[in-house]
Amino acid sequence: MYAIVMNGLSKRGHTQKTLSLLRLIEQGNTEPNIYIYNIVIDSLCKDRNLDAAIDLLNEMKQKGIHPDILTYNSLIDGLCKLGLWEKVKTLFSEMVNLNMYPDVQTFNIITDGLCKEGKVKDAEEIMKHMVEKGVEPNTITYNAIIDGYCLRGKVDRARRIFDIMIDKGIEPNIISYNILINGYCKKKKVDEAMQLFCEISEKGSEPNIVTYNTILQGLFEVGRVGDAKKFFAEMLSAGPIPDFYTHGIVLNGYFKYGLVEEALLLFSKLERKRENTDIIFYNIVIGGLCKNGKLDKARAIFENLPLIGVLPDVRTFTIMINGL
Repeated sequence: MYAIVMNGLSKRGHTQKTLSLLRLIEQGNTEPNIYIYNIVIDSLCKDRNLDAAIDLLNEMKQKGIHPDILTYNSLIDGLCKLGLWEKVKTLFSEMVNLNMYPDVQTFNIITDGLCKEGKVKDAEEIMKHMVEKGVEPNTITYNAIIDGYCLRGKVDRARRIFDIMIDKGIEPNIISYNILINGYCKKKKVDEAMQLFCEISEKGSEPNIVTYNTILQGLFEVGRVGDAKKFFAEMLSAGPIPDFYTHGIVLNGYFKYGLVEEALLLFSKLERKRENTDIIFYNIVIGGLCKNGKLDKARAIFENLPLIGVLPDVRTFTIMINGL
């Protein structure tokens, strides 16, 4: 009963309430078990309160409650996110000394943390160590390393890791494809991104909204407006339903290349459907009109905002002031 309530509080980000409930349990007749401690430790780690989490770990040990792999994974994840690598090493060694060998999730946490800090070579060494210890890397492991290389602009190396993953019989998922497609688009290698996009369906997977948005953004970035319009049309007919980001990408692209009429046509359709009522959406349109010299239209949309229940923000006023 307590565990269910605490898990719910933790998932909603109520760390202090979770900890308070633990203290309440301790005062009663019920002895908290490892599962309850794990919930609180994980909540503290997600809240970046690692000192309190480690204190709770030590408290558990003093009470004779032995931490398990989930306890250590939560703590290692929290420490990795803060870049506290010496403490990660200490906990890792502690696990091994307790004959509790790290599992694939432990290694994935460390690999992802290293990659996000740009230490991709170190992450690859961790992956080699995994294999030596009989722990097989999975899609999540490879995705972390692919993403790490893409973040550093080394998309060719990222592609090599992607191919190695496939050669080893590990199927890439849509996240794998999206990471690499984004990497190609950031390097303006849109043809390679499109080729990978076509491979997705051939491999039995389906592109998602992130895939489409990334390709659209990439096409506009390199000035392939015709291809972007065609791709957007294909998305409307057979792809996922466009979201706020899709419409923002297309509107920004149209305005960037002076396609004001196309932008206003899309804007009118969306406004009629009331699909985007966020001020960010209107800022894109007002800003695009100002940049294209359509100040009267921009002013008209701006003045209409209160009438449709949308409040201008600082960005809106800045756009209008700069446009005048």
